[in-house]
Amino acid sequence: MTLAEQQRIKRKLDDYVDDDLDLASSSSSSFVRMRKDDRNPNPQPQPQNPIQFFVRTISGGTTLVLRGYPHDTIELIHRKIHSATGIPIMDQRLIYCGKQLQSEHTLSHYRITNDAGLHLVARMRSTGHPLVWQLVDDLVSVICRACRGVVGQGASTSIKLKLTEFLNMLPTTDDHDHDDDHDHNHNHNHRDRSAAPYLDIFLSSSAPAALVMLYFSPHPGNKECALDSVQHFIKSLPRLIYSQFAPILLDFCKLLRRAAFHDDPLYKLCRTSLASMVHYINLATRNSNASSYNNMAIALPDIFPFMNELATKLSQDLVSSMESVSNSGPSSSDVHDFGAFLQPLRSAIIGHGTPLPVENSHNPWYSDEVGCLYTIFLDLLGKVQACLNRVEEHMKVRKEKGDGGWDQYLCILKELHHIAVLYQGAEDKFWMSLRCNKVSMCYLIVRYAKRGEDHKWILEHKELTDFASRRHLVMMLLPEVKDEYEELHEMLIDRSQLLAESFEYISGAEPGALRSGLFMEFKNEEATGPGVLREWFFLVCQAIFDPQNALFLVCPNDRRRFFPNPASKVDPMHLRYFKFAGRVIALALMHKMQVGIVFDRAFFLQLGGVDVCLEDIKDADPYLYSSCKQILDMDARAVDEDALGLTFVWEAEELGSMKLLELVPDGKLISVNSRNRKEYVDLLVKHRFVTSVAQQVTEFARGFTDIVTSEEIRKLCFKSLLLEDLDGMLHGSESPISVEDWKAHTEYNGYKCTDPQIKWFWKIVGEMTAEQRKVLLFFWTSVKYLPVEGFCGLASRLYIYKSGEGDRLPSSHTCFFRICFPAYPSMAVMQQRLNIITQQHVACSFGTW
Repeated sequence: MTLAEQQRIKRKLDDYVDDDLDLASSSSSSFVRMRKDDRNPNPQPQPQNPIQFFVRTISGGTTLVLRGYPHDTIELIHRKIHSATGIPIMDQRLIYCGKQLQSEHTLSHYRITNDAGLHLVARMRSTGHPLVWQLVDDLVSVICRACRGVVGQGASTSIKLKLTEFLNMLPTTDDHDHDDDHDHNHNHNHRDRSAAPYLDIFLSSSAPAALVMLYFSPHPGNKECALDSVQHFIKSLPRLIYSQFAPILLDFCKLLRRAAFHDDPLYKLCRTSLASMVHYINLATRNSNASSYNNMAIALPDIFPFMNELATKLSQDLVSSMESVSNSGPSSSDVHDFGAFLQPLRSAIIGHGTPLPVENSHNPWYSDEVGCLYTIFLDLLGKVQACLNRVEEHMKVRKEKGDGGWDQYLCILKELHHIAVLYQGAEDKFWMSLRCNKVSMCYLIVRYAKRGEDHKWILEHKELTDFASRRHLVMMLLPEVKDEYEELHEMLIDRSQLLAESFEYISGAEPGALRSGLFMEFKNEEATGPGVLREWFFLVCQAIFDPQNALFLVCPNDRRRFFPNPASKVDPMHLRYFKFAGRVIALALMHKMQVGIVFDRAFFLQLGGVDVCLEDIKDADPYLYSSCKQILDMDARAVDEDALGLTFVWEAEELGSMKLLELVPDGKLISVNSRNRKEYVDLLVKHRFVTSVAQQVTEFARGFTDIVTSEEIRKLCFKSLLLEDLDGMLHGSESPISVEDWKAHTEYNGYKCTDPQIKWFWKIVGEMTAEQRKVLLFFWTSVKYLPVEGFCGLASRLYIYKSGEGDRLPSSHTCFFRICFPAYPSMAVMQQRLNIITQQHVACSFGTW
């Protein structure tokens, strides 16, 4: 809409208050309002030419097509309507653009032109909701008097009271047996407790148009009164029937959209409120049957202009954010509303099955919208790609990056992906554009992806992300660690009974209590806090995966990796311990703990619901892998000549004895040949790494799911990561501890970096073995395995404090990453003291009472 059109509509609304009219009627009257079609602007009248116009009857089922001349009086039109419908002239009223037409005036007086739409307002002899009609008519009457300046400062209060009373009259249930306390003139056997007829009365009485008229009224205070009243109305909408108000909000939006700028506060409020409702309503199609309450039907073409308008705004804001990092860029509310208005259109297109061709949608209902939507997709995708290029440029130039609307780029991309899946070839175009901006994408994910948002669209495309961004996205799937002390799950554990007592505390707790956070304390030890919790996680995970406990086995080719032990059933409680293990690992990930444990690939894939193949067992069983490869690579003729002498059986050791298991029914009678050898190998792998440990994996997965809340999230966590990603999250850095990195992240209290004790300290650390450094770090911080990023990945910098005089052993406050030692008189004394604390049994104790 041009500025001239907006000003013309505003002048028309302002003209309302100059006419001597009252939209209110007596308590026995009802109105059905009709405005000119939203898509046809109101041209100036042409007095000398005959005109054709439409009059819609109260039921909405009949439309009269009348012809006349601009000089015809309204009284003549009433007579024509009487001849066509039989409605007495005295019971007729005509409404055009919110005005009641007076009999003595002419069509030209009201600027009625070709194709104009009038509403026939007929006096009702009876109504099912007389009190509602009366209240809404009174409301409109008060508003119209305020438009004429008749009502004083109390108008706002009066209007809000009547709006509140109307909302209080609405039924909030569809219970057909509930008595109607407000309306008595109805059939008790066929009561309609839906709010639809009440809301239809509100629309039919032109209440939204009256409030808009008040908003643009020139009288002082009226604009504020209307804004306050509509805000109050929207804020007070009953939650139980919130979505049923969509037609009313649509009416407000259409009126305001023609008469106000797009940044008008009342228009934006109504548009945002409508956006929050469209997701919950069933939208009518262009050729849907008429609604029971005609005014209450909403079609997709009604809401598409708002989505298109928001797309234009986002496009402009993206360009603005490229021009300067200081610009605000797209707003979160605009992006949210764009997605909300997009959703019903997406649903309509998805309902047609396969993606639509770009050139011809073959969809007569939505062809205009479908074509426009693809144009919107291309425009926004191009703008976002340019923005991502700009982000990468800033990342190269400066350390600190700007924030000019960058926080909304991912949200816009998510909506564009939703559009891309609707069109043939569009999804490939979408991902191809993002592959060129992997660096920017990873940066935006780590910085702006928030918990609770939908990240599935990017999680499935690991080629577009790096370890840091994938880790961040998975952390957003996990519960957030809480700091409220009152909600923490408390554990008091004896070190000598670490595994058994930890099992009781974790297995016996409700999952919700564990997700709230943990408070850990060792019996007869003074220390508490995060440092103790870090130590507990490390020790309990080492115990769970200790092969001597028979729950897990070590991979022969990579002794860091573990997979479930098929023979774990020697312990009758083994399945409960696997569920306990699943909970502990999920909690370790949730608390960002590096525990020095990594999974075998076959185990990892099963937790994500992915099938296991031969290449996945290379580390867990190199002998089986080699044998199967030989079977597959062997000459076909040799296999068919039974050179292998194999049948479909598996010989496995179980509890010290060998046992033959048939891989298929009567497997011992089926020879392996060149045609079935691939099936034979697949069955061997499946039995060895899936079937034989199915119960163990299932229970571990259940324990993990207890913490992450759903099986879908658990699978998504593992499917979204590479195995190496999980290695980094659970095990930590594989690189030796760098003394230089350690020094760079250490600060001093009581010492200076030039003091001899500090120089001695770092010289001694530099000469330690890799294991001694790990033990010293563990004593200092309760961290034995650093994050992948090294010391900068820790939650805090490290500190060296100067303690009292003498040559006492160093002490530590692991919660604060603090080590304390006195000013030793010589390097030899310091070395002797550090040698003591770098013994495993010393570093794992906080002392006793």
